[in-house]
Amino acid sequence: MPKLTETFAKKITPAKSGTEKYWDAELKGLVLFVGKKSKTWYFQKDVGGQTQRRLIGRYPLVSAQAARQTALGFALEMGRGAGRHVQIGVPTLEEAMEAYLSRPRLRSATHKIGIRQQFDLHLRDWMRLPLDEISKSMVVQRHASLARTPSAANHLLKYFRTVWNHARRTSDLAESPTAAIEWFEERPDGDIIEDLMAWRRVIDDLQNPIHAVFFELLLFTGLRKSEAFTLEWKNVHEDRIHLPMTKNGRSFDLPILQVHHEILAPLRGLHRRWVFPSPKGPEGRLAAPKRLQWSPHAHRRTFGTVAVEAGLLEEIVGRLLNHTPLSVTGQRYAKPSLDALRPAMQTVCAELSRRTSS
Repeated sequence: MPKLTETFAKKITPAKSGTEKYWDAELKGLVLFVGKKSKTWYFQKDVGGQTQRRLIGRYPLVSAQAARQTALGFALEMGRGAGRHVQIGVPTLEEAMEAYLSRPRLRSATHKIGIRQQFDLHLRDWMRLPLDEISKSMVVQRHASLARTPSAANHLLKYFRTVWNHARRTSDLAESPTAAIEWFEERPDGDIIEDLMAWRRVIDDLQNPIHAVFFELLLFTGLRKSEAFTLEWKNVHEDRIHLPMTKNGRSFDLPILQVHHEILAPLRGLHRRWVFPSPKGPEGRLAAPKRLQWSPHAHRRTFGTVAVEAGLLEEIVGRLLNHTPLSVTGQRYAKPSLDALRPAMQTVCAELSRRTSS
């Protein structure tokens, strides 16, 4: 680390992206932040496990000598305990992420795992940066670097925006730098299984019965892939499947029929806990079934499509798929029972059985 002299501060070139920090070799805590357009003096110190930072001023309006004298004064104040009155610095991205994920009402465990994985994979180099050092240009460049998968790029930076906005509740932060992003246009493929007879032949030819049951249960229930992965036997009841936590942050009970028990029958007894076990997956459960020409989500879309084609109202189909109703009545007042939804499930399964039978 160099000594932050006037000559050194003058010679430092503007940062090409983000913010570069130069710490003084002699006075611990004195730091010069160098951005694309400005150089700013700060004094920063860890007090009680929290980072506290004081603004000294912009260079060259504040010279190196003046910054050093001001920093000495801050150091003395903090040493005498006055630092407790200093505004706590903004959290790092890692701290902000942990604070967000510790919320008691998070949408689901899958949501939590997904954010951790995405941040570790794509934002690892930002994790120790205070949020106010992550600039708009950095965010725009990172978004552009993921252009090959537009949906993944959008979701990653929207997760980042969510974490940032949560941190704004307790920290003095400007609006999220994602405001500078031109979001990629996303066009959901909307694929469904057009030829259910062809689907049946593919399923019957699968050599792993766990994979075959997995896809058949998706088609005949409309469950999300993650919901099937984490399905436990204790939540499979005679009249329903109980999901303790789903994507929308609440539990869900899906009415099931004899056909569903027949689909699951080949897997009973394979594992004490997981319906779809696998020694290679997390905690011994399935995580990556065999890839078919139809995605797991295409099975869910097909369930909904067949339900509508069988004459069910979209509101009822949405209930079976655990979609949040759009109307106030649907959200707050109408709470149909399992028995009320069971005839709709019977209608869908009867139509699916007809279309998949030879």
